[in-house]
Formats: sequence, structure tokens, C-alpha cells
Amino acid sequence: RGRDVRAFVARLEAWIIAALAEFNVRGEVREGRVGVWVTRPDKPPLPDGSPREDKIAAIGVKLRKWISFHGISINVEPDLSHFDGIVPCGIRDHGVTSLVDLGLPVTMDDLDAALKATFAKAFD
Repeated sequence: RGRDVRAFVARLEAWIIAALAEFNVRGEVREGRVGVWVTRPDKPPLPDGSPREDKIAAIGVKLRKWISFHGISINVEPDLSHFDGIVPCGIRDHGVTSLVDLGLPVTMDDLDAALKATFAKAFD
């Protein structure tokens, strides 16, 4: 059962990554972290020299009595100051970003179109 849930989350992540690629954004997953991350070469590196990464998409999955409740959240243009008190995935060295923060004038309609265009690729 646990493998099935992990496989489902991986497909959700793959779908988000494919949708972000429609805007030439390279989303990536990281071992031990749920969600989708982008590398930020425009920000100073971490003290160990590794690049900073910001979370651009979150995933939530709940299962109860064989019914799945799930959601994805892709940051289009939120007020990023609202995330000042949030530590994404409990990881303090990385922050949160959005498509607009990355310099892309993307709307929710644009993102919806990208999600629709890439759904079959992830879930076919």
C-alpha cells in the first residue's frame, strides 16, 4: 500500500514538473522532500557552497477507507512574504518561490492550460 501512495505522489510530482517545463522552468524532486523545487543560481549559495533551492509546488495526500483526498499547489503569484514564517518541508536552508517571482508573467489560466496539456503524459 505504501508503495502505491509513493508512486501516486511521484506521478503528481512528474505532472507538476511537466507543466512547469511548459514555461521553461526546471522543476526537480529531492530525496526526502515532497513537492517540487527549483534551483536558484540568482541567490547566494549555502554556506557549504551548494546552490539554494526554493519550493515552487506542494503536494498533500490523505487516504481514508480507500478514498484519496489529494491536492497540489503550484505558486503562481502569491505574496511570498506570507511564507516568511513557514519552513517548507521542515528545511530551513531553502525558501519558497513562484512563477512570477522567477520573472515569468504567468496567470492561473496559463497554468491551467499547461496542467491540462501535460496530464495525460503523467497519468496515461
